[in-house]
Amino acid sequence: MKLSNILQDFGTYFKGIFNIYDDTDWKGATDDIKAGIQYRGANLWTLIFAILIASVGLNVNSTAVVIGAMLISPLMGPILGIGLALGTNDIGLFKDAGRNLLIALVISVLTSALYFWLTPLHEAQSELLARTRPTIFDVLIATFGGLIGIIVSTREGYSNAIPGVAIATALMPPLCTAGYGLASANWEYFFGALYLFFINGIFIALATMVVVRYLKFPMRSYIDAKTERRARNAIIFLALITIIPSVFVAINVVKEVVFTQKAESFVNTHFNFDNRAVIKYETIFDKKEPIIEVTLLGERMSDEEILDMQGRLAKFGLAGAKLKIKQFNEDLNDELADMNKNLRTEILEDLYKRNDELMTTKDEEIKQLKNQLYAYTKAHNRPIAKIYKELQVEYPEIVEFGFDEVVKAAGDGLDTVPVSIIHTKKKIGKHRMAKLTSYLKLRLDLDTIQLVVY
Repeated sequence: MKLSNILQDFGTYFKGIFNIYDDTDWKGATDDIKAGIQYRGANLWTLIFAILIASVGLNVNSTAVVIGAMLISPLMGPILGIGLALGTNDIGLFKDAGRNLLIALVISVLTSALYFWLTPLHEAQSELLARTRPTIFDVLIATFGGLIGIIVSTREGYSNAIPGVAIATALMPPLCTAGYGLASANWEYFFGALYLFFINGIFIALATMVVVRYLKFPMRSYIDAKTERRARNAIIFLALITIIPSVFVAINVVKEVVFTQKAESFVNTHFNFDNRAVIKYETIFDKKEPIIEVTLLGERMSDEEILDMQGRLAKFGLAGAKLKIKQFNEDLNDELADMNKNLRTEILEDLYKRNDELMTTKDEEIKQLKNQLYAYTKAHNRPIAKIYKELQVEYPEIVEFGFDEVVKAAGDGLDTVPVSIIHTKKKIGKHRMAKLTSYLKLRLDLDTIQLVVY
């Protein structure tokens, strides 16, 4: 068999297993997407409860709870509807999907804001902070989510859960974070999260549009050519105002990722010292002047050393970046006041936690020592001589009498047992021995006592 035939067979085989065109259900997919656009009744209440669950998850920093909310979220309908409208030149569908997406947006943000306004937990957790600005990973998740959403939706007998979760992954957390920003009047969070939501929505819609065009969905037909031309031009305009910003966002996100990677390489290469340590570093990406901010602990860097470090940036492709050094040494309290708020909070929380654990351990040790001291003092303050004379009245055969508390090992634990050692001239009978035991427990104020008689 010739190599060309083998390659042709392989090509045919792989073309067959990757083919998504043959089993496409155009009519069923279109009807289902249109039906899922509307937000009313049960669909609307499902969205509200899903947003509340996701808000709780973000509030307590629980990824599992957020994922649970994604499983029931009905957010995918209007987004897929917009993508389908762009792919089939359906201006009416675009308007309907856009209107319902706006309804979902407003209700979701207000629901989340109401929760965060009422909850006693107002501290922003990392799950919230991560949803305030787009990264390359958010763009990729949104794109892949849109591709999964429309591909699965075009299969006959598909399940809403798979594309729903994929799309909700990119859309629900930003909406909840926007609600948190609105409730706390933190407009940086509010607008940042909404920006992230719209960027994710755009990429989901674009991915949907591309697949719809690839699968050759039937185009929307109009009665007269003028109306059709107007609708087509409107869709092209809407597609352009959707695509053009997304291209700039994608380019900007990629530039930020490249800058962050170069900055990390620079810090790892040049900030290895014996007399100082890097507590943290962060990058602030700005097209005009990106910043690399490094916080150091230990011996202070001189101005000459900082200038030298600034000069080394060019070798890492960071010629336009600015290097900011924050450092402290002996005067920890003064320097802490100038540090980043989040870092300062983390350090103080860690110190408090360690101090609390240490105090708990010390309290337990002190309690144990007090108990031991009390037992020792109680045992040695008893009137042993007096009790011995009292015993000789009733038990003249007793020659010696002693008492102490003995530590006894039993299994894996230790126990303290009151023990009385008695030496007699002759054996004490069983009945009198029981009476002697009762007397000693009463006289020594004990619940139990062990007698050693010889």
